[in-house]
Amino acid sequence: MENSKHEEWNNPRPVYEDNKKISAGLLAILLGPFGIHKFLLGYTTEGIIWLVISICTCGTVTGLLGVIEGIIYLVKSDEEFYQTYQVGKKAWF
Repeated sequence: MENSKHEEWNNPRPVYEDNKKISAGLLAILLGPFGIHKFLLGYTTEGIIWLVISICTCGTVTGLLGVIEGIIYLVKSDEEFYQTYQVGKKAWF
C-alpha cells in the first residue's frame, strides 16, 4: 500500500471532476439534431436554439454540425475539453 501512494505522488494525474467529453462527443455525433449534447453540458439556451434550427431545417443542418462538433469534442485532450466547455462555458465550436 505504501508503494502505491509513492507511485501516485511521482506520477500525478489531474482529476477532472465530472468530465463529460466522451458522452458529449458521442451524443453530438449520434443524436446531433436533437441537441442533447448542449443540454448535457448545461447550455440550455443554446440547446433550445439548436432544436429550433433543427425543426426549421428538418435536422439536416444540425445533424451535420453535430457530427463536426462531436469530432471536435473527442479530438481535444481531456484537460482542454474540461477547461474550454465546462469551466470556460464556450457554447459554440
